[in-house]
Amino acid sequence: MDDQIFQQRTDLSALNEAVLSIRNEIKKIIVGQDEMVRLIITALLADGHVLIEGVPGVAKTLTAKLVAKSVDAGFSRIQFTPDLMPSDVLGTPVFNPKEASFEFKRGPVFSNIVLVDEINRAPAKTQSALLEIMEERQATVDGRTYPMASPFMVLATQNPVEQEGTYRLPEAQLDRFLFKILVPYPTEAEEVTILTQFHGMGNIPAIEMIHPALKGDQIISLRQQIKKQIIEERLLQFIAKLIHQTRNHKSIYLGASPRASLAIMNASKATAAMMGRDFVTPEDILSVVTPVLRHRIILAPDKEMEGITEDDVIRQIIQGMDVPR
Repeated sequence: MDDQIFQQRTDLSALNEAVLSIRNEIKKIIVGQDEMVRLIITALLADGHVLIEGVPGVAKTLTAKLVAKSVDAGFSRIQFTPDLMPSDVLGTPVFNPKEASFEFKRGPVFSNIVLVDEINRAPAKTQSALLEIMEERQATVDGRTYPMASPFMVLATQNPVEQEGTYRLPEAQLDRFLFKILVPYPTEAEEVTILTQFHGMGNIPAIEMIHPALKGDQIISLRQQIKKQIIEERLLQFIAKLIHQTRNHKSIYLGASPRASLAIMNASKATAAMMGRDFVTPEDILSVVTPVLRHRIILAPDKEMEGITEDDVIRQIIQGMDVPR
């Protein structure tokens, strides 16, 4: 009987099969960028949103579209521009002459997976339209509340280099992203593989090579399973201590919030499940700490002037702590 209970408790075969299928679908097109793909899938399973930052041409938007295509769920793309209004995102009431009343016409944000391209190009008024949606999975328009479909996920991209005509994302909005993923250039060998692969594809559009590997209702079921993952008290204390360190570090002006603690816990649970385990290890936590925290802390001005990055400070904090074993 005990063996049967243990076997049921650790049965993550469906989840692992789904993750492997998504990865294999994306690898048909994307060369390298394994960390970006891993973190996007982790966020999908952990019910979180993702901010992807990188220079143009490193497959940020393409990867987001491929992940969406590999999931059999609704998908919409919103290109943020300086003249975009909140109603262009949320939707607007439209007068129906037959009924002599206004009907709410839903905007593109009412979907399952929403790609927000170049999120920092829209003004604060439009960006603020996403705040309630990302946190509470609902939108309030003209005093009425409209729930989002489940599952719901925002994948946003931004360019860190070109700052002309952009608007810095407010801290309150950044805090609602589970991860901030930094996308590097590919290596020389990977770039050769990219050229060879796209040359061999000929006239076949990349997006048509991807087949759905996971249904929307399966994601909901897998998320419920991940919430039941086992995490020991000492690991919860480690997460809390790590977050507390960000609030008392000499290089950090503003530390991470309790939302960051929850984000690390949820992301580490999803990471453990993707590794085929029903319990969280310190390595699972360490693998998600940097993408969870890098957009949630603000460095002291003097440290920024010295060229120190958020990743550098997070590394210092981890190195100065006793990691549970």
